[in-house]
Amino acid sequence: MSRKKRQAELSERNRQLLKLLVSQYIEEGQPVGSKTLAERSGLDLSAATIRNIMADLEALGLVHSPHTSAGRVPTIEGYRLFVDSLLTIRPLEPENIEAFQRQLDPAASTTELVSQASEFLSSITHLAGIVTVPYKLASLKMLEFLPLSENRVLAIIVTTDLEVENRIIHVQRSYSQDELQHIANYLNEHFAGQDIASIYHHLLADMKAAREHMDRIMRTAVDMAEKVFSETQTGDEVVVAGQTNLMDVDDLADINKLKELFEVFNEKREILHLMDRTMKAEGIQIYLGQESGYGAFGDCSVVASTYEVDGQTAGVLAVVGPTRMPYDRVIPAVDITAKILGAALNSRK
Repeated sequence: MSRKKRQAELSERNRQLLKLLVSQYIEEGQPVGSKTLAERSGLDLSAATIRNIMADLEALGLVHSPHTSAGRVPTIEGYRLFVDSLLTIRPLEPENIEAFQRQLDPAASTTELVSQASEFLSSITHLAGIVTVPYKLASLKMLEFLPLSENRVLAIIVTTDLEVENRIIHVQRSYSQDELQHIANYLNEHFAGQDIASIYHHLLADMKAAREHMDRIMRTAVDMAEKVFSETQTGDEVVVAGQTNLMDVDDLADINKLKELFEVFNEKREILHLMDRTMKAEGIQIYLGQESGYGAFGDCSVVASTYEVDGQTAGVLAVVGPTRMPYDRVIPAVDITAKILGAALNSRK
């Protein structure tokens, strides 16, 4: 049965009881019984009537019983209906927002601002905070090359906000320092002051089309720059804070689950794939359990949002925690952090 059809079959009374059940389970972590629902719902319903409603919700795949004669807990479909249409958001306290705004220093580097945003997400939610670094905001100040062994070259990228990044690229032959200096001079002359994304797309378009008219040094420079900037464009860094908070979450207490999660945080590859999916979407995105597409997140939820600079999507930030997370607090935390981080990066530009 489709999600829309499930929602259409629910009466207002059933929706109210499902909302209460999910809220109670998130807060207490124990299966919710009919007696508890009868006492706390404010509805004039007997426990027997509520049991019948719970049976209907179970038939729709929205709740299930962990074991015989237990109360019910929400399924992933139940959580999905809850976060999509039943959740009541609680805004963050103004003092927390103001403290974060004071903490962000527009004069700090991009990476420092991103790290502060990740740490704020972690501290305010007591879960893991993740923020991608917006490389495409950086403009090139200077590019240098140093020869290495085995046909490798070290590219040193210095941006206008004085961040330095080193990348090792593989080339067709060995180059002397003088040759590399000529190449660097050519690229600095043509691209200094441009943002990284523009350089990359410019290389793919105009420069690439005119390659047959270039001399050998120019062609070599373009080929080498493509290697440098294509890696910069696709190799976004991600800053993770507070992953050890997940060790205190009962739902993730299994040592094998934690080990798998920590491997994901360390390698960051799967996280970046998930962040890339969010970059292409609008608004807050919530991935519940297997919806993320990654086995390590099977017992987790990811609440993510893009942040903008100059009206353009610049990066993604997210909170990772158990499926039984307080969405009413996490969602506004992600939303306001995205807005404040974007504002700080805008003011710096």
